[in-house]
This record gives sequence, C-alpha cells and structure tokens, in this order.
Amino acid sequence: MESTSALIQMADQPAIDTVAEPLANAIKTAYGSAGMPGRVVKDALHGVWLGHPLHPVFTDIPIGAWTTGLVLDAMAATTNEPVLEQAADMAIAVGLVGAAGAAVTGLTDWSETSGTSRRTGLLHGLLNVAATTLYAAAYILRKNGSRSVGQTCAVAGYGIALGSAWLGGDLVYDQRIGVNHADGDEPEKFKQVAKASELPDGEMMRGKTNDADVLVVRQHSRLCALNHRCSHAGGPLSEGTLKDGSVVCPWHGSEFALEDGSIITGPATQRQPTLDVREHAGYIEVRSRE
Repeated sequence: MESTSALIQMADQPAIDTVAEPLANAIKTAYGSAGMPGRVVKDALHGVWLGHPLHPVFTDIPIGAWTTGLVLDAMAATTNEPVLEQAADMAIAVGLVGAAGAAVTGLTDWSETSGTSRRTGLLHGLLNVAATTLYAAAYILRKNGSRSVGQTCAVAGYGIALGSAWLGGDLVYDQRIGVNHADGDEPEKFKQVAKASELPDGEMMRGKTNDADVLVVRQHSRLCALNHRCSHAGGPLSEGTLKDGSVVCPWHGSEFALEDGSIITGPATQRQPTLDVREHAGYIEVRSRE
C-alpha cells in the first residue's frame, strides 16, 4: 500500500507538466504535420478500427512473456537444461517486441490526455521505459554469457513493470482513460428536450431532461440526436464544431457522423450513441434508438 501511495503522490506533482505538455504537443504535431497519412496512422494506433484502444492489446505481451521467462529461468536453475535457458531468452525477446508496440500505441493515446491523467501516464511510460531498458540489457548480457547478471536485470525490470502495470490499471479503472464516456441513460419513450423554435436549421444545441442529455442538430431541415458527452473523454459536443454531416468534439477533436455516430476521426474508439428524434407539438423529443 505504501508503494502505491508513493506512486500516486509522484503522479500528482504539477511540476511533471513542464515535461508532459511539450512532449504531448510534439507527438500531436508530428502526426499533424504528416497530413492525411498521419491522421490515418494515428487513428490506427488509437484503435479506431478495433472499436476500443489498441494499447491494452500490446501491454499483455511483455508482462506475459516476461513472466514466462522468469518461470523458465527458475526451471532451468533446478534442472540444468540449456533448452529452458534458450526458451527464457526467446520469451524475453518476445516481450521486448510487445513492449515496443505498447510504447507506440501508449504514447499516441497519452498525447490526448490532460491534467492528472497526463501526469500519471507520463510516470507510467517512464517506468515502462526503465523496465524495457533493463530487459534489453538482460537479453544482451545473457546472449554474451553473463546469464547471472542478466537474470538480475530481468528480475529488477519485472518489478518495475509490475509497478507500471498498477499505474496503468489506475488510469483505466479510476481515471477512466480509454473507456466509453457517453451517457448511458436514454428514455425508452419519447421525451421533450427542447422547444422546436429554439433550434434553427444549420444549428445545434444541448437538450437535457432527467432521462437524457443529448446534442440535437437540425441540418438540411433534418433532425439528428446524439449523446451529449463525447465517448472518448466526456467532452461537451454542443461546444464543438458542427460540420456538414458531422460534429467535432471541442476537447480532443474526435469527429462523429450525425447520422449514426460512427467515428470519422479519432482519438475516440467507440462510436457516439445516437437516439431517435422527432418534432412533435412544437417540441423536439428523443428516445433510445431501437
């Protein structure tokens, strides 16, 4: 408990922002400067095509492979079987490849965070760099015949990786990074959310009742309704930019189609929920889409 408390206190230091903010901006600038290809690559690394963040897919690889390496080392120590030592080396190598994938996808996701989440993510990343560096050293040492020193590096790297994994869990389960932030409450029957006269053609507005918090758009004389909070990080879509057939979140630039909430541009990886909408007796009404 003391170690996790220390990690939380370290991640909550505003001084970290002096490093985190320029680095995050540099990553976004790098993707942006590449134009459309950069956007395609960025969305792919976010996991837009997968329907959820791609980063967790890679994070399981190094932890699993390095755990296997430790077990194989322990078995090799008791049986003196060289083949087990070779298998442990291979497990470490697989973990290093997975760590590279986790680093690239993690940096991409991290660049679209802010505040405490950005600081926690930076510490999480630095610990991963330290763990990966130790494992890379362990692999080289083992291949050069210094197996004992290499095993010591591996054990140290594994301990750091576990601390980093705890921070990763905190980011997801406590700070809700990478989960769907769109509101889940939707009325089963049509409920009034705004007066029809308040929404001219080509405009959007927020409509809210006890059962719904929605973005309502009238465009080309047609009504569309989406959940108001962006699925990526909960940004208020009514404060974003309305485009022809889509809306752009003001926080991180996720763009959703008005028709069905599908993702046009990330970093969102979950589609924006849409609702049935109608104009009735002078009011705009919405209900959950069947």
